[in-house]
Amino acid sequence: MTTPPHDHFHSAHGTSINPALEGVRFCPRCGRDADVAFPRSISCPHCGYGAYYNPKPVAGAIPRTAAGEVLLLRRGFAPGKGLWTFPGGFVDLGESTEQAAVRETHEELRIDVELGRLVGVYSRPVDRVVLVVYEARALAEPQTTPEAPEVRAFAPDAIPYDELAFWSTAAALRDLLS
Repeated sequence: MTTPPHDHFHSAHGTSINPALEGVRFCPRCGRDADVAFPRSISCPHCGYGAYYNPKPVAGAIPRTAAGEVLLLRRGFAPGKGLWTFPGGFVDLGESTEQAAVRETHEELRIDVELGRLVGVYSRPVDRVVLVVYEARALAEPQTTPEAPEVRAFAPDAIPYDELAFWSTAAALRDLLS
């Protein structure tokens, strides 16, 4: 049995680190043969087209209640649907990681937060994202949304680590609470 040529660029779940470039051979601009350095880049010696595929920045906030409980949401969508995490999402062009963390928290929990310290930055070579996480103080009671069909406040010693959506969720929570 032979190993697929890009097998080491797949996650433990078998998903490609860069599905947008998987199997690409031709330039998207002129249609001629392109030079592909999977998973990083594509360039065309004919028309000069070039594109680099870098990890996308993601920002998250771990909101805490006045009593020190951690607000987590049960994800309404894949990946990690039905599992617990804190609010977060992609950083939009033209916003900072801090602005994205505040925006995502408002979108997912319908609350404003006051950001505190940087908890950490999380990445792995097999992931498509770099996650930046901040501690936050909840300024209101969270609400459910389609992205967060269930929201719960957990005491630090009651966090359901075996039901978390992502490895980075667990790492950030441990870093926050250590």
